[in-house]
Amino acid sequence: MATHPFLDWPGPIAFAHRGGASDSPENTMSAFAKAVSLGYRYVETDVHASRDGVLFAFHDDDLLRTCGVNAKINDLDSSEVAAIAVEGSEHIPTLSELVTTWPNLRINIDCKADPAVEPLIAAIRHHDLYDRVCIGSFSDRRLKSIREACGPRLCTSMGPKEVAMLRLRSWTKSQGRDLAPLAAQVPPRQGPLPIVDKRFVSHAHELGLHVHVWTIDDRSEMHELLDLGVDGIMTDSLATLASTLNERGQWS
Repeated sequence: MATHPFLDWPGPIAFAHRGGASDSPENTMSAFAKAVSLGYRYVETDVHASRDGVLFAFHDDDLLRTCGVNAKINDLDSSEVAAIAVEGSEHIPTLSELVTTWPNLRINIDCKADPAVEPLIAAIRHHDLYDRVCIGSFSDRRLKSIREACGPRLCTSMGPKEVAMLRLRSWTKSQGRDLAPLAAQVPPRQGPLPIVDKRFVSHAHELGLHVHVWTIDDRSEMHELLDLGVDGIMTDSLATLASTLNERGQWS
């Protein structure tokens, strides 16, 4: 299996997805704080950049669903974003706030938009996050840019094309792969197509890849995935995943 400080953990990794979106307003400091208080040492978040290049931990393309504001972070200055509340009560944290508040927390970061690429590269360098983060994206192009800028010290997950190729090769038993990513972070299925099964997990492990599955809130599904040998689960339901791993003697 691939080794990297981010992936160095004694057992399956429990990720608090958006800080634990079932328990607190997603991607807020209160969500991340609750995750940490429950014993989570890994969180998952997303980043968008403001018009003046400040990275914010925020998922959606616009602010309407969680903040009631019909605007995009990229169209606003950071001072304007800072004045907006999530669900009427929580400020939108910057990535800098998150990484400095909990200096030992490991963070899986989904780079959500092109304007966030350069600020994210700068943040990784400025805060020396190479050992603390894994970068993913639904854009192969964005991932390529980040990998080229940050080099092999950075842990990244597979992009969509890489995941599709891995799924195909798990059926054909082809051994080739791009050596850049260290993890396949995937849903259990994509529409009617199953992604995570015994063959997929076994083939990923043969290639040295870790398998992290999102977003799992059902206890029985957690058990099924852990029985397959997945290396991490992302959840909105923090207590459910913690208790499931504890039952199996895998909560670290």
